[in-house]
Amino acid sequence: MSDLTPLDQAHALMDVNTEDDTTRLRFYERLADVELFVLLSKEAEGESISPELFELPEHAVVLVFDTEERLASFVGKPAPYAALSGRVIAAMLAGQNIGLGVNLEVAPSSVMVPPEALSWLAQTLTHAPDEVEARAQEFSTPAGLPEALITALDQKLSTAVGLAKCAYLVGVTYDDGAKSHLLGFVDAIPDAQSALAKAVSEALTFSGIEVGALDVGFFDAANPVSAQLARAGLRFDLPEPPTAAEYTPTVPGSDPDNPPKLR
Repeated sequence: MSDLTPLDQAHALMDVNTEDDTTRLRFYERLADVELFVLLSKEAEGESISPELFELPEHAVVLVFDTEERLASFVGKPAPYAALSGRVIAAMLAGQNIGLGVNLEVAPSSVMVPPEALSWLAQTLTHAPDEVEARAQEFSTPAGLPEALITALDQKLSTAVGLAKCAYLVGVTYDDGAKSHLLGFVDAIPDAQSALAKAVSEALTFSGIEVGALDVGFFDAANPVSAQLARAGLRFDLPEPPTAAEYTPTVPGSDPDNPPKLR
C-alpha cells in the first residue's frame, strides 16, 4: 500500500528517533486511538470474540492490523476478524502475558508490542483528570505552550468525531488570582464531556512535555463566555459525524462501555 496511515507515520517518527521518549509516547497514543482489526480464530459470537493466539517461547501474541486490506494481505485468505480500538484491545489483554503483533510483514509500522508495554498502555489509559470548580475572571491569548502540545491536542481532537462543535485554547485567570490555560469546548454532547476531558489529559500525558495542568471547560454556544473564548483563543474544529448513509456500525466492540468478551 502506498498511502501511509497515522500509525505508519507515528512509527516512522519513533523509528528515526530511537532515543526520544516523546516519539515513543506518541506512537503508543496513536496505537490506542486507531481502529485495529484483530485476527480471530473463529467468527465472533455476539459480543464474545476468540483472538487467534500465536505462542512464542516468552509469551503469546495476538495479531492486529490497522486496515482490513493489511489483514487480508497477511492471511492470504478470508479470515474472521473484529474491529476494535487499540485502547479496548489493550484493556482486554493487559496482564495476561499476551503481546501484540502490529501490521507484521505488511506495513512500515510492523512492530511487536511486548506484554509489559501493553499492560503499561492499558494502565496509562485508565488515568482520569481531577474534577474541580473554579470561576474564570479573564481570558487571554495562550502563550508559552510548546508547539508539540498544540500538535498533540490537534491530533487527539481529530479523533473526537461529533462530540463537540469546536474548542478554544486560551490563557485564563481565575477569581482567586490563579493563572492557567483552558481548553473550552463549545456545544459538547453532555454524555461526552468526561471522555473529552480524558482525551485532553491523554494528550498531555503522551506529549511527554511537563507543562503543568491544562484545564477543561464546557460551554453552550449561546453562553457569552463562548464569544470571549472565540476572541482570545486558538480554535480547534472537531470533525463532524458521518451521515446516516455513511455510517456503518462496527461490531463487536462498537460500544466502548460494553467491550467484547474473550473466549
